[in-house]
Amino acid sequence: MPLFERPPLETLAMARDRWTPIYLEHGRLEVDDSSVKWISATGLLCRLPVATISAVLLGPGTTVTHAAVKACADSNTPVCWIGEDGLRFYAFGLSPNHANEMPRFHATIWADKKRRADIARRMFKLRFPDVDVTSRSVKELRGMEGLRVRTLYAQMGAQHGVTWKGRNYNPSNWEMADGINKALSTANSSLYGLCAAVVCSLGYLPSLGFVHDAGTLPFIYDVADLYKHLTSIPAAFMTIRQKPDDDGELVRKLLKQRVEEEKLLQRIPKDLEALFADPGQPAPARPQDPPVEILPSVTP
Repeated sequence: MPLFERPPLETLAMARDRWTPIYLEHGRLEVDDSSVKWISATGLLCRLPVATISAVLLGPGTTVTHAAVKACADSNTPVCWIGEDGLRFYAFGLSPNHANEMPRFHATIWADKKRRADIARRMFKLRFPDVDVTSRSVKELRGMEGLRVRTLYAQMGAQHGVTWKGRNYNPSNWEMADGINKALSTANSSLYGLCAAVVCSLGYLPSLGFVHDAGTLPFIYDVADLYKHLTSIPAAFMTIRQKPDDDGELVRKLLKQRVEEEKLLQRIPKDLEALFADPGQPAPARPQDPPVEILPSVTP
């Protein structure tokens, strides 16, 4: 068989039989001598059995050759570009499962305006369990959600003794934001990374949202909004109470603790399955392989 020619799918290692994801930073991933190898910035060389690795996680300071990406793709091994400490998720190169039932299922529901609105209302029902969401428009529910979040910010500020002047920051002028807005943005960004890892590994489509519709990751924002009140928002306010000049390290640490306490990696797949359950349509079967945990640094 020619080097790295795509083998039949049934010959590839199943996710449950693969090794843990491997994280690499400050070095180069390339192909040489009929194998994939990693060369660190210090000159350390390590050959990688990519066909038995569940995911290759590329952190800051890494470069990768076309041949190395092809070798990973031929082995059905996802390559993910992530940030420092594994708490950013920028992109991924391959879904870690073979099936395409979930993307087709997601797209079918999204394309139906009635079913799309129904999923949005189910998401709002999780925030407003005592409200009859079926009698309200999605636009009205968005307004209610905005009020709920603003109230939560004010309550958290009073609880933790943090001055709250409103959600106000400019990404192009980051230093002008106050401490709590920086902490919220940092925590939310990390939460988006975690949600993106789960959503992509399960086969959902990040670009097809139900409450959000702008940008490239609206479904990621939909999912993250279900858990911000449990994770990123309290982590941000606790951080500023403890360390007003935090540079991002403490807020990520506290967010990780909240993620673990809430068992988010186990919870999100179950919640998404319930959200997409349709009495009139059979839900797609879960893949036999367990989803790859793309961010090993945030495992419960």
